[in-house]
Amino acid sequence: MVLASMTGCTTLDNFITGFIDKPQNDTATIQIGVYQPMTGTDSEEAELEIKGIELAHEMYPSVGGKMVELVYADNASDIYAAETAIKELIFKEPLAILGSYGSVYSMVAGEYVNEAKIPAIAITNTNPLVTRNNDYYYRVCYVDSNQGDILAKYVLNEKKQKTAGVLLPTGNDAAMAMASAFTDRIKAETNNKDAIKVYEEYTPGDTDFTKQLEIIKKEKVKSVLLPGDLADSANIIKQADEMGLDVVFLGDYSWADYEFNRATDGLVSEKNTAFVNFYSVDAESSEESGKFLKAYQEKYGQGAVPADSVALGYDAYVIALDAIHKAGEGASGEDVNAIMSGGQYHFHGASGVITFSSTGDPIKTAYISTWENGGVKTLKTIEPERK
Repeated sequence: MVLASMTGCTTLDNFITGFIDKPQNDTATIQIGVYQPMTGTDSEEAELEIKGIELAHEMYPSVGGKMVELVYADNASDIYAAETAIKELIFKEPLAILGSYGSVYSMVAGEYVNEAKIPAIAITNTNPLVTRNNDYYYRVCYVDSNQGDILAKYVLNEKKQKTAGVLLPTGNDAAMAMASAFTDRIKAETNNKDAIKVYEEYTPGDTDFTKQLEIIKKEKVKSVLLPGDLADSANIIKQADEMGLDVVFLGDYSWADYEFNRATDGLVSEKNTAFVNFYSVDAESSEESGKFLKAYQEKYGQGAVPADSVALGYDAYVIALDAIHKAGEGASGEDVNAIMSGGQYHFHGASGVITFSSTGDPIKTAYISTWENGGVKTLKTIEPERK
């Protein structure tokens, strides 16, 4: 890994020599908490985050001459169990906490990590409430509104289109946030309040989208945002294919899941699909992402492709490790948090360049991807706008 200090980047060799390869005192340990739904309905998705954390731990098992111990807390995919789990984890006094999969479990934990002054890093939480008004919660993925903004930039700058459409599920706040950012960006940059030529709603779980698709066909828009859930988006794409529509549908990072490809019966391709992705295996690789991929394939098989959740889990662990190192010998959770806070922390990891904003949200590399031959293909790397 190559980590950037608060004033500049260091090489992987310097990073390792600086605090990974020091003589080890096997009796001295520091703890990093892993707060995840290891059982219950969300355990399968959480396992991807844990896989990334554990791979990073295998590569970097120590810091400052001390071994790192991962301490686990199972929130059991339940908000009531989550409260108990985070209390028990905090009692063990880790210097940082990673997780949880599922924004709601992180929100349950929020007041407790803030009170205990232990920094926590969410890995795939896209709900903005996780970090809002909490000086001790961070995240390494974009929120829903950021994804809408990124897709709008793709439509404007890469597709060179000045109009677009949106099919919005009713009663979905996350979808609304994504759609608002998408439409705001397109209207502002085209200086055209009518640039969104199609803005149609549907009820989640609907099976017939003929009415909405006919409007898209009539208005001749070529890019349409689908901020709803995976199943509805897959059904819309299949019906659009049956109608012969020449449209590219735009979606969030969940479209990189193989479940999405299966749900569309393999119809998705560059011809009709583009989505935000947090990690790219085939984009121009940095030294950091190359080492991550090599380690992953050595462990899981040559040609194995890590999910973005794995790369983000990996990055979350090494960020925590780097912050602990920079905080110094005898540091507290409050000291570790001081390294990460203030909008000055920079990190160059497996998923790209990350800078934490003053609110704990990332300003980071993103990828626009699609499906090709049963795998995810990167169409465009989008670097963050830095102020």
